[in-house]
Amino acid sequence: MMTRMRSVPEWLRPSLWGLAIRSALAAGVVVTIALALGATALLFVLDRSLLSGLDDAATARAQDITTSLRSDPPADLDAQLLDTNQRITLVQVIDRAGQVVRTSDTDPGTPATDVRPPAGGPPVPGLIGRTERGADLRITAQGARGVDGEYTVLVGASEEPVEATLATVGGLLALGGPVIALVAAVVTYKLVRRSLRSVEHIRTQVATISSTDLGERIPVPAPRDEIAALTRTMNDMLARLEAGHTAQRRFVGDASHELRSPLATVTMALELADARPEMLDRELVRDTLLPEVTRMHLLVDDLLLLARADERGLPLRLGDVDLDDVVDTEVHRARGETGKTVTASLAAVRIGGDRTQLERVMRNLIDNAVRFAAHAVHVEVSLRGNTAQITVSDDGPGIPQPDRARVFERFVRLDNARERDRGGSGLGLAIVAEIVSAHRGSVRIGESAQGGVQVVVTLPATPVTPVSPAES
Repeated sequence: MMTRMRSVPEWLRPSLWGLAIRSALAAGVVVTIALALGATALLFVLDRSLLSGLDDAATARAQDITTSLRSDPPADLDAQLLDTNQRITLVQVIDRAGQVVRTSDTDPGTPATDVRPPAGGPPVPGLIGRTERGADLRITAQGARGVDGEYTVLVGASEEPVEATLATVGGLLALGGPVIALVAAVVTYKLVRRSLRSVEHIRTQVATISSTDLGERIPVPAPRDEIAALTRTMNDMLARLEAGHTAQRRFVGDASHELRSPLATVTMALELADARPEMLDRELVRDTLLPEVTRMHLLVDDLLLLARADERGLPLRLGDVDLDDVVDTEVHRARGETGKTVTASLAAVRIGGDRTQLERVMRNLIDNAVRFAAHAVHVEVSLRGNTAQITVSDDGPGIPQPDRARVFERFVRLDNARERDRGGSGLGLAIVAEIVSAHRGSVRIGESAQGGVQVVVTLPATPVTPVSPAES
């Protein structure tokens, strides 16, 4: 089969033809089929109409003769009733013995049909007959009561005019159909080619945009058509690619910078220990090496969590979680690690969620608040209808309104030097946002009553279905 396909020339393979050629051929075929069906229907209707006209003319003549026979014998019929024309070609009056007693022809001959309708009955049109000369006739027969007996009136109409008309119309359709189909194919080809020129122009421009410079955009054409919509969609896609590429480069740069600092410290300490072994004491390990290694470990864990969330959504081990217990544990931990005041106002709230991840949310929020608070941090847990709400407030410098949404992005610092000195990596709030979103909750930043930061987390106080990667 494959060998047979390979032996076929490429120009005979429709799959290799251009879109314009395939569209033109399809248009030509469709128009040809439509014209063929239309022509068939037209010829059928025309044939029925012309034959009906013949029958009507023959019936009218038969009724006129029948009326005349009621008062005159066949020999005295008006000659005009027996006249022939392009439609009526034969008139015969047949007596009960089957003899032609009056006819439009010079030769009486034999009756054109053997049908004998009863006298006084309706006419019988559409009978097929034939003259002695072999011409086909469409005959209408009607029984009549004359002054001297019963007769049968036969009026024959020739089908040759109908056949000639159908032949003429069919010939015109046969000649005009291919021309119309060819014109449709050519017009379709031109229109598709014209449309594809715009698409090709867009393709060429997109091909010139390199991965290192995604800032270029495709000019949007003036007409508000599908091509303009495609151009706007391509520009939107390029904008998203540029934003993603920029975020990726910033992410890699920030991650490498964050890892470089503790690595440099550990490397320097090890080089010092290698040069002067007596300097590698417990104080150097406890105050320099272990904190930097812990910092790298936490940073790598944060990066892995975010990477898993990006790839397939954050996995959750769901169960019943008492939020007040989680917050109380983290508050007590923070009190033991700082000299600042950490207070809590806790209501008993139970939700469905991943306890480990929710502990991480509270740890990040409380540690962040303690890091920037001037003197005090306050944590509150409350239940509002079907929603659990956690509020963490501090009396620190606060966050300007334009930056409150941006701080949830990765490696974002409003004051890089200050936050790095305070131990921040710029991933804490990004992780909080990912975990809360996986629990189908929300997190926002406002201003506390003391002028600092107030972080409000809302979570559904009902069983949680984890967010899928597509939803995330």
